[in-house]
Amino acid sequence: MKNKLILLSMTGLSLMPNTLSAKQPTNIILINLDDVGNGDFSFRGALGYQTPNIDRMAAEGMVLNNFYAVQPISGASRAGLMTGCYPNRIGFAYALNPHSPYGINEKEETIAELLRDKGYATAIFGKWHLGDEKKFLPLQHGFDEYYGLPYSNDMWPNHPQYKFPDLPLIKGNDVIGYNTDQSRLTTDYTQYATDFIKRNAHQKPFFLYLAHSMPHVPLAVSDKFKGKSKQGLYGDVMMELDWSIGEVLKTIREEGIEENTLVILTSDNGPWANYGNHAGSSGGLREAKANTFNGGVRVPCLCYWKGTIQPASVSNSLYSNIDILPTLVEVAEAQLPKQKIDGVSMLPTLTTDPQWAGRKYLCFYYHKNSLEGITDGKYKLVFPHKYVSYDNQVPGNDGKPGPLGEGEVTTCELYDLRRDMGERVNVISLYPEEVEKLKKEADFWREELGDDLTGHPGKARREAGKAED
Repeated sequence: MKNKLILLSMTGLSLMPNTLSAKQPTNIILINLDDVGNGDFSFRGALGYQTPNIDRMAAEGMVLNNFYAVQPISGASRAGLMTGCYPNRIGFAYALNPHSPYGINEKEETIAELLRDKGYATAIFGKWHLGDEKKFLPLQHGFDEYYGLPYSNDMWPNHPQYKFPDLPLIKGNDVIGYNTDQSRLTTDYTQYATDFIKRNAHQKPFFLYLAHSMPHVPLAVSDKFKGKSKQGLYGDVMMELDWSIGEVLKTIREEGIEENTLVILTSDNGPWANYGNHAGSSGGLREAKANTFNGGVRVPCLCYWKGTIQPASVSNSLYSNIDILPTLVEVAEAQLPKQKIDGVSMLPTLTTDPQWAGRKYLCFYYHKNSLEGITDGKYKLVFPHKYVSYDNQVPGNDGKPGPLGEGEVTTCELYDLRRDMGERVNVISLYPEEVEKLKKEADFWREELGDDLTGHPGKARREAGKAED
């Protein structure tokens, strides 16, 4: 039986076991879904299908209720996740198109590089989206193994609106096919993931990044789940993703490594609402993907670590996916990146006190470098900006998108997230002290990272990698 260190919470009321002092290193599994919203799991109210494995993970682990994707779009969000930085700090914006002239800079240190330096086996199975030239691909940025798509699964010739080149399927650094039958992707990723766990479970610690392409459109599901839900194809896809997560959890149990494996499940941004019945649910939050209101950036996050994270625990502390890198580095007792990052470790929240708050503020950027809002977890100040809007727009159906509107914030708005998570009532006149506090913090970040909306150049921004280098 392995040794355990009991840590007292700051309140003195919570005793939670911690295994960080044990000699056996901690394995890490990071599961990143694509376009899943806060209402897409059955424990969060999804209708027409069940997600029993995800629900069990929540019941036996911790749910982080106040968790955000750092940007509401895939490429930038994943850049933040992998580097622990605001994407604009490292020159990232939007979702990179095929043959993009830029990608992740070789000077940036990813989670995989930091953990591999600590002796971890590393693998990614699924969607990458940090550049598709060889120099940008996962094997050049800390991963030992890669199988998946270099960018979003809709960037292919079958897109309903745009003409994209053939979509490559990559293994290692090599293209092994084009325009793959996407109904096999979830199963393939899962099989690669469970095989990787089995091969490394008793050999060396491992970091597995399972980056599912689904439920991003175009939706596709295997015959195992086709027609199984009462919510059509979207429900079928969510049932298969739940199966996948169940297979991963079953594998760590069968290999006897459940107590020294941390599993994190999250999403890269909110649902793509104008795809109608092929889109997920924000759970009643305002707007959706590609928008810095909560529907675009507030995403699920579940953490499971048997014997270390208290079952059925809930945290309302403010965190973002840029906080995953420093958390995993601390878990692995590895070194932080040499260059400055913006993430903070969530580990005390996970292992000691669910309400311990490591993050004080979070900025909301979109477009190239536009600071559109800032929150302290209780209040959110929104600055004047134009945005893509889904409100009052009839969505599309069966894989075809509906129209998008345009919204505009013309003066600063303040939302009390404790009472108005849906950001419907502007209470800026009621809380002048909160407004000034948030404005002061926003000014700091404008000086640090710049702001296109106000013309600040920023003093600490770094360049993305360039394809011609």
